[in-house]
Order: sequence, then C-alpha cells, then structure tokens
Amino acid sequence: MNDFGTVLAADTVRIERTLPGPIERVWAYLTESEKRGSWLASGEMDLHVGGRVDLQFHNNALTENDAPPPPKYEKYGGHVSCPGRILACTPPRLLEFTWGEGPDDSSQVRFELSPQGDDVRLVVTHSRLASRDGMVSVASGWHAHLGILADRLAGRTPPGFWATHTRLESQYEQRIP
Repeated sequence: MNDFGTVLAADTVRIERTLPGPIERVWAYLTESEKRGSWLASGEMDLHVGGRVDLQFHNNALTENDAPPPPKYEKYGGHVSCPGRILACTPPRLLEFTWGEGPDDSSQVRFELSPQGDDVRLVVTHSRLASRDGMVSVASGWHAHLGILADRLAGRTPPGFWATHTRLESQYEQRIP
C-alpha cells in the first residue's frame, strides 16, 4: 500500500489509512479534544451541522525527541488556533468541517470511516486548497499527523513530528505536480 496522499484535483488531496479499531475508538480520536490533541490538535467541536470547531495546535508538543520546526514553519511550532464550522456529521462514519473561516483562506476537510474487520479505514480529503505549495504542506502535514494517530492507536511511540514532516515535505515536493 502506498501511504502517500493522492491528488484528486488541483485543489484537493486525499490520504487513506487503515487503523486499529473499533470505529468508535477512531471516531473518539477525531472528535474528543484530549484524544485529538495527542495527534493533531485539541479544542472543542460542536458535533452538529453549523457547529463550531476550535482546533488548538501545539505541534512542538505532539511528540518527544523531535527536531525544531524548519524556519518556514516556526510560527506553527507554538500555539496556533484554527476555527471552523461543521459541514457534515454522521457519527461514527463522517465528519466534515471548514479549515478556517475566512472567505479567502479557508479550506475543507472530510473524514470518512468504515470498518474493515477489526480495523478501520480512514479517508481524509482536504479540498479548496489555494495553491500547489499549500497542497504540499497540507499533504505532508496530514501524512505526519496520521502517522502519529496510527502509532497512538497501536500503542507505539511516534517519531518526531517535525522531523517526519520535513522528510515528507521533500517527498511530496517531488510527487505533486
């Protein structure tokens, strides 16, 4: 299986993972602040269409033994907020929300979960990306964050977020036209 994201359109990338289940456990890691904060961002979500999303990123604190963020991502190493609005919510199979709220700087993320035996197939689709550089950054970010999620669910210690992200970004630079 190729773990890299797939470009679906000029503004859309999709990345898939098979994660240890059951589906309710993976759903909790998407929707519960403390669990989500262990791999992506903490913060509250009002789980209904139109509900508020308040993602609070602390990327420097996601993993131990990490490298510092590269200079272009220094501002994303500390605390960063990302508001949004729920667009679709069908527990425990579908969650979609805006990534940001500005008319010019928001994008959209969709999580689709389906059981596969004892595991769960997670499909993350990030759309309305403004540029190729944004897609490279987002694809690298999701790839690194989902790796941490997979490790947390499997009871493993994940490698450093920034070290992983930096390596992946150079690979996505080669892969995304």
